[in-house]
Amino acid sequence: MKMTYEQAVAYIDETPKFTTKNSLEHTRECLRRLGNPQEHFRVIHVAGTNGKGSTCAFLTSVLREAGYSCGLFTSPHLVEINERFQINEVNIDNETFLAAFEKVKALAEELTAEGNYHPTYFEMLFLMGMVIFAEKGVDFVTLETGLGGRLDATTAIENPVACVITSISLDHMQYLGNTVEEIAAEKAGIIVPDVPVIYDANDERAAAVIRKYAEEKNSPAYPVRAQQAEITGNDRQGIDFCLTGETYGKMVFHIPFIARYQVMNASLALKTIEVLGDRIPVSTEAVRLGLAKTRWQGRMESVLPGVIVDGAHNEDGVARFVETAAHFQKDCPVSILFSAVDDKDYRDMIGDICRGLKLEHVIVTQVGGYRKVSSETLAEIFRGQGCADVEEYPDVPSAFARALQVKGDDGMLFCVGSLYLVGEIKAVIRRMHHD
Repeated sequence: MKMTYEQAVAYIDETPKFTTKNSLEHTRECLRRLGNPQEHFRVIHVAGTNGKGSTCAFLTSVLREAGYSCGLFTSPHLVEINERFQINEVNIDNETFLAAFEKVKALAEELTAEGNYHPTYFEMLFLMGMVIFAEKGVDFVTLETGLGGRLDATTAIENPVACVITSISLDHMQYLGNTVEEIAAEKAGIIVPDVPVIYDANDERAAAVIRKYAEEKNSPAYPVRAQQAEITGNDRQGIDFCLTGETYGKMVFHIPFIARYQVMNASLALKTIEVLGDRIPVSTEAVRLGLAKTRWQGRMESVLPGVIVDGAHNEDGVARFVETAAHFQKDCPVSILFSAVDDKDYRDMIGDICRGLKLEHVIVTQVGGYRKVSSETLAEIFRGQGCADVEEYPDVPSAFARALQVKGDDGMLFCVGSLYLVGEIKAVIRRMHHD
């Protein structure tokens, strides 16, 4: 009985997120039974707390500009699950998704029949990704870890061309550990003997752990620090910066993002391309164009003029959001549309936002189905933090329409607090363009 695309998505959604005894050996066995699809392309493996997806997007865009065909495997998705599998920056279609699903589901049934256990939610998606990228014949895959690194299903890839570790902060502590050092050790689990590791060295505690792991594995390690990049411009169009070092000299790079933390992610991508230069030739022109054309959904993304959506949903992400909004608040009125789901510390998030910004108008709404936090609750917290002008709307379309009115012609509107909010706003905008 062949399933439809909708049934396949439902099947995956119902697959448990975590099983207790899942091991990399199990994932590797699954790959073997699928004919080792991962051997058909070269992999750049990216781990970290924040910035993984953006770094993957920069790398993919540059490699594409250099004429290579690229797969991109990332999570989570905003609107539809197909976003997790992109080929040359386009989401795969439903037929491709379904064909890969059928293969992986057949494997899962075979394993279950043998008394083995069913792949987890993330393993299913990872295995599907490997099958899809092999069949489409891509040259490279930028592979983002799901959670952590050491035990993540993606670490079943045994011979990446490079490992990249982005910024590390405290998130998912219930799974990964309570200190920056413990979390860095989890992320450093992606390091493979003799394979270069390019890493964010801004936090000395994390950097020391990563260096130690790299030395043990005899892996060449390349630290990247914020001060290596000199920002020469930051306006509504994006950021211009130079990266010190002999490779790029005084060349100015432009990225179409307004948030300064993206300079760090772009720098990690630049360093990775530089390190791989002898094996993977990429011209500086391709690097320049690739960075300037990068698109990344839901991370400080301009969706309409003066309207920015941001899925910041952990403490570090919120701090970066506040820093960006504060930069623009010096020149124009800033309003906020906020929503959150109840598995996040939304009280702290709201506190951080209210401390960091002088807010004229806040509009709150609710998202996330059964995990939603009511707009009344959110409004109350904002008022408790001293925001006088808070309006609440029960659904995103009405909240967004009102937020656009409040923004006016010269203001900026930041929509923040949850990836669900970003996904729903993008759906509203798509409908606006169709009508």
